Amino acid sequence: MTKGSSIVVLVSGGLDSDVLLAEMTLKFRRVIPVYVRQGLAWENVELYWLKRFLRWLSSPRKRGSMDSRFRGNDGIEALCTLKLPMDDVYRTHWSLGKKPVPGARTADAAVYLPGRNLILTVKAGVLCATEEIPNMALGSLGHNPFPDASPRFFKTWAAAMSLGLRAPIRILAPYRALSKSDVIKRGKSLPLHLSFSCLQPRGKSHCGSCNKCAERQRAFRRAGVPDKTIYARSAKN
Repeated sequence: MTKGSSIVVLVSGGLDSDVLLAEMTLKFRRVIPVYVRQGLAWENVELYWLKRFLRWLSSPRKRGSMDSRFRGNDGIEALCTLKLPMDDVYRTHWSLGKKPVPGARTADAAVYLPGRNLILTVKAGVLCATEEIPNMALGSLGHNPFPDASPRFFKTWAAAMSLGLRAPIRILAPYRALSKSDVIKRGKSLPLHLSFSCLQPRGKSHCGSCNKCAERQRAFRRAGVPDKTIYARSAKN
């Protein structure tokens, strides 16, 4: 990667995408954070925390107190929010708030959103093509079991988008060999309490009892990093 180039970074406001965004500001001159709205039940709260993290990351004064690894450039642009409603596809899916969400003891596979990375990357891919940006990044982790999150998929899908959009597009997934606790260690000097990863928020807080809250709490414990997140209750896991 060259610092003089540009990149679109898919962000959800979660731990992985927040740390990824911070790291990409060190490697690329122009960084465009992109959030894709799909009508999922937690999006308003997710965006609230993402905007708080972006304000922090974009402030030279605040960033000056960071670990030197994260003192990136000022090339981060305003959040680009794209829309792609999924009500007509997901119908009564739990992610739309129409069924109980996967709880703390469920497996990773329980939170599968069909076609999630296909949807996110194709929308961002069009932006890449129109803005003539050849790079796109997302924070997919090593334990992700979903079919649209494998290195083979990213390579094949990038080639297909490049062909379909008649523009070179490369998908970067630098955390594919890492766990969430690994990512927390990488970003421990960042305000990780401004990240959000919960399926059924309570006000602006994490519920503390869903699959994603349990995963988050376990990851902080394994990383040995203090968890400053506010939870409505503590997940039993």
